[in-house]
Amino acid sequence: MSFDASENVTAAPMQGVSISVKNVGKVYHGYESPVDRLKQFFFPRMSRLSGREAKNHFRVFNALQNISFEVARGEVVGIVGRNGSGKSTLLQIICGTLSASSGDVRTHGRISALLELGSGFNPEFTGRDNMYLNAALIGMSRAELEERIPDILEFADIGDFIDQPVKTYSSGMAVRLAFAVAINVSADILIVDEALAVGDELFQRKCFSRIDQLRSEGATILFVSHSAGTIVDLCDRAVLLDGGELIADGSPKAVVGLYQKLLYAPPAAAAALRETIKKRAHESASIAERAMELADGNAGDDQGALNDDEMYDPSFVPAETIVYENHGATISSPEIRTLSGSRVNGLVRGRKYVFRYVVDFATELENVRFGMVIKALNGTHLGGSLSAPTFAEGRRFHKDQKVVVEYQFDCMLNPGVFFLNAGVFGNVGGAESVVHRLADAAAFRVLPVSNNISQEWIDFSCRPMVEVHE
Repeated sequence: MSFDASENVTAAPMQGVSISVKNVGKVYHGYESPVDRLKQFFFPRMSRLSGREAKNHFRVFNALQNISFEVARGEVVGIVGRNGSGKSTLLQIICGTLSASSGDVRTHGRISALLELGSGFNPEFTGRDNMYLNAALIGMSRAELEERIPDILEFADIGDFIDQPVKTYSSGMAVRLAFAVAINVSADILIVDEALAVGDELFQRKCFSRIDQLRSEGATILFVSHSAGTIVDLCDRAVLLDGGELIADGSPKAVVGLYQKLLYAPPAAAAALRETIKKRAHESASIAERAMELADGNAGDDQGALNDDEMYDPSFVPAETIVYENHGATISSPEIRTLSGSRVNGLVRGRKYVFRYVVDFATELENVRFGMVIKALNGTHLGGSLSAPTFAEGRRFHKDQKVVVEYQFDCMLNPGVFFLNAGVFGNVGGAESVVHRLADAAAFRVLPVSNNISQEWIDFSCRPMVEVHE
């Protein structure tokens, strides 16, 4: 939904600032039952009339608490945070579709917002009718909109459905039309929630290409995304919300790192990490970078001396490791190390690492082989290795023998979360079979890459050679 917010500005625009958020809070009242809501309507009034202290019949939920930041003209700012952190509430307050309980928000210029599926569309109206409705809401003339309709229809690519009721649209069609309208109203500020996540890959590429174009034209862009790569690639700055509070504001790479730490940490560790980050939140200059240093410094003595952005987060572990039944050997202590021996689970693309695990033999086994597999977050096997038969042939391991297995690998993966499997194979009952296996034995993430042009999971280092023929 697009609209002109300039009428809400109560003071002259600050030089170079498009969005100013100062001490914003949002409080909701929760009721156990409709009866409590009715009590709240009548009883406090009666208490005040009789001179008694009023009793509340609701519980208070602070969706946002004391949020303050500014967005400069032409700046692209990403908002990240776990589910329920207050991201969408904040965007709605900035757009003016929701009132803040406290604080002040000022925007300077026309806002075009895509906040949720449908984006204010009336489901009973056709797509074309909704375009005209949006135009009327922002003060555009019918003639001005009609000049833009060809561009809107081309971008939305929903064909004859433009003249069908929006209630007949799929979620993808609705968001395509909503985004097409939002980017074609010559707005000074574009605000986008996570709605783009429902689009197919081709449409998402079109959207981000268009966002990049708007950015180059000087538009101010504020958007929510759970995609670390998108935040790092597109944003000049990022802010991290958690529990309704702004706890980090800084470079996209540093803020995304903190967000990922919180996202994958167990509840107890997340609470401690959150408090660690908040301790530095009052230092405005480079909160995220200093908070990241502090958080990494508390990771434990096992972190060692790491290079650049490599890191070890002891709380970043698989939610569940699947342990297969063993047949004479047991795998333990799976971990990733740098070539210098430091333990890591935050990896830098393009560097070499070692996947290491220990195998304890409880019985004598012959023709033993060792294996490993790297998997994507969705379970897709990306690659692995199995020790060759020439290594294993005739190789016998004895009872109570301990073996350390190490696989050196080049990290050529794009930013994201990945898992490692470990396996031991050998002769059991006269045939080769699985002796022991750990699925999701270890987890690691590849840290964000600035200006990443590689696609999908693996970076094949493909770089175009362009030859221009006049």
